[in-house]
Amino acid sequence: MIETRITPFSEKIVSPLNKKEINILQINLGKRCNLACNHCHVEASPKRTEELSQEICQDLIEIIYKFPQIKIVDLTGGAPEMNYGFKSLVKAAKKTGKQVIVRSNLTIYFVAGFEYLPEFFAENQIRIVASLPCYLADNVDKMRGNGVFDDSIQALQWLNKLGYGKDPNLILDLVYNPQLPENEKFSLTPEQHNLEIAYKQFLKNNFNIVFNNLFTITNLPVGRTKFHLERKQLYSSYLQFLESQFNQSTVDNLMCLEQISVDYLGNIYDCDFNQMMNLPATDKDGNHLTVSKLLKSGSLDLINEIKTADYCYGCTAGCGSSCGGALV
Repeated sequence: MIETRITPFSEKIVSPLNKKEINILQINLGKRCNLACNHCHVEASPKRTEELSQEICQDLIEIIYKFPQIKIVDLTGGAPEMNYGFKSLVKAAKKTGKQVIVRSNLTIYFVAGFEYLPEFFAENQIRIVASLPCYLADNVDKMRGNGVFDDSIQALQWLNKLGYGKDPNLILDLVYNPQLPENEKFSLTPEQHNLEIAYKQFLKNNFNIVFNNLFTITNLPVGRTKFHLERKQLYSSYLQFLESQFNQSTVDNLMCLEQISVDYLGNIYDCDFNQMMNLPATDKDGNHLTVSKLLKSGSLDLINEIKTADYCYGCTAGCGSSCGGALV
């Protein structure tokens, strides 16, 4: 079997990816989650225990207070709501006038001890970016577990009753992920605008649910998605497919340009995917960065060049893919 050669991403782009001024602080609070989705690049599950420590949480709160250039605090996981420091980080971000995004799996609202979350989100005007990888029950349950679709629908109806999707201060966005490929008939995510219309019509007509935006996100070959592709002997061919769909016009809008991603240990990365693949961000001298180093230096802008890898083709294929959906 001939190994497919993938052009290094750094050779594909016209020029190196240089960091802009940081305005998004994305924090992965830990790997604890009530679900174990088969496409999860974080490999989160109920069995995982890794989460923020009190010390790292305090450093992050200090960063939120110290740097007004941060406009958005983006909380993810695992289920971020289950991990240490969640409410403290929300409160710090709100006190400093920053927008808070929580990447929620929706089903967490029905886990004992977390029933307070929808009201807490509404009171703090948190923007919810919720995973609903399809509007059909069978597809969702296949990816995320039996009963997840029904719980997600109930959660969305709950959020709607609180004003989410209706009140301009209560933004509710949904995330679409494609099914994991079973053969070499690969495809990119559907066109975002048209799929959003289909989602809105189906959810409104069948469940009287409304929401603001749909984000289409490509499955990058990282974490459980990578393991799935390797089991099916599709990893190299999937990377080749993503490279064949490379779109230079997406590059200027990549999410890694204006954000830093922080793990539960306080290490700094250019994005959440680099975090999961242990590709840390470095300063101009090649030193790995941490939240404590940022605080000591008094600057968030110590990264010159963004670290790239083959899986970056997932963010630049077709219309592009990011935490905020399509790029072009």
